[in-house]
Parts: sequence; structure tokens; C-alpha cells
Amino acid sequence: MNIDFQYKGYVDTKYLDTAQKLLNDLKQLTYERMHIQPGQKVLDVGCGPGTDTIPLAQWVGKLGQVIGVDHDINMIEEAEKRALKSGVNAWVIHKSADAVSLPYESDYFDSCRCERTYQHLHDPVAALSEMARVTKSGGWIVVLDADWGSLSIDTSEIETERRYTRLFVQQMLNNGFSGRQLYRMFKQRGLAEVSVQMCGVPLTDYAFARQLWIMDRFESEAMASGVIAVGDLNRLHTDWEQANDNGAFFASMSMILVSGRKP
Repeated sequence: MNIDFQYKGYVDTKYLDTAQKLLNDLKQLTYERMHIQPGQKVLDVGCGPGTDTIPLAQWVGKLGQVIGVDHDINMIEEAEKRALKSGVNAWVIHKSADAVSLPYESDYFDSCRCERTYQHLHDPVAALSEMARVTKSGGWIVVLDADWGSLSIDTSEIETERRYTRLFVQQMLNNGFSGRQLYRMFKQRGLAEVSVQMCGVPLTDYAFARQLWIMDRFESEAMASGVIAVGDLNRLHTDWEQANDNGAFFASMSMILVSGRKP
């Protein structure tokens, strides 16, 4: 049974700012994998409110250029405000665009990155092809995304937890298994020097986990649609809350980082 979420996978600026604190080290890895040199022109696909374009401004310097694209015009407007406030708006630009139809010429950027965007796309293969198209020969393409199939929340209610996490992946995201698909996609696209790194994300705070994984929204829709029984959900909540009170709550998932060079 499918749940018709009105805003499937959508998160707001507050959510992205929270996630930035948790994923900052992984973000730094993506910057390094881009092999950025001062004066280069780089692209961030799915830039949100400028979470990564503003830090990237320091990597390319004032003689370079950072362009961020996102389909959400509200995110673009916020990104432009933040770039202005940070004093990098002279060489950091944000535009509304579709990841599968980038409004740039071929061989335009020295490197491109995309983080946690493929999980929302219906056609991530097309998005990767577009990133490769607009990247110069010899340039690097870097994608960091989640494998939500690895989501695990410790509980004695194992069968219910497995059903809970499986429904979450299927219903809250368009492409919840995107992370595990990246290596294959990069190889099939013919990119060179493809490398892959699995990055574990552990959480030991129940309230933060609920916020990060938008569990309130999921559970509300799941119960309304009858795919999760109230009794089963209450038992999970009791178990997780007791574990958290005892300082023993634990959950985890995997992020997959893949990079490759355009021949």
C-alpha cells in the first residue's frame, strides 16, 4: 500500500541547517574529492540555501566562480541572501534549474558536486549524465548520497522496526536506495578513476533522530493510511524512549561517497 505524501521527501531550510552540523566532515570530503584549484568554476547541484556554495567560495577564491542550482526558488532566494551576507556574492551565484536539464554548455565547469539530492530524483541517471556533460574533460564529479536501506534503529521490537524502516524508505523518498546505486552509475557512465567510500552516520539522541529523519511526518501519514498499527508504533516509541532515558538509544545509516574523473 502506497502513501500519497503531499511533499514527498521535501525538507526546509531549518532541516538542512541541522543536517549540516552532523555531516560537516563528509561535506569537507566532497570538497577535497573535487580537486579544486583557485580560479576554477565549480557547480553544486541541489544547492539548497547555499549550505555548500558559500564554503566552496573559499576554495575557488575571488578569481573563481561557484554556481549553485536548485529547483526550489525559495531555496535559491535564501542562498542569494546568505551569499550576500557572507560577502561572497561577487563570485557565488544561485539559479533555479532542473538537475536533469542543466542550463549550461557542455564542458563548462572544472568540477561538479551533488549531495543528498539523488535520493529525491526519479531519474538520477539523467542527473549524473548532465553533471558529466557540463564538466570539462579531466574534471571531477562527486556525489554523496544516502542508502536508506541501511537505516537501523536498535529495539527489541525487531520485526516491527524492520517493517517501519522499509516503509520509511519506500514512502518518504523517490529514490531511497540512491547511495548504493552510485558506484554502478559512475562506472556505466564511463567515468575514470572511480572511487567509493562508505561513511557511517550514528545517532545516539532519540529526539535528534526523529528530527533528522522526519519521523513525525512519516508516522502521521503512515497511521492515517493504516499501514502501521497504533499499537505497534506505541511499542516502538516506548522501547526507543526507554533506551534514550537510559542513555542507550542507537540508530545508524550509511552515506556513500563516489567520485570520478571525466575522460
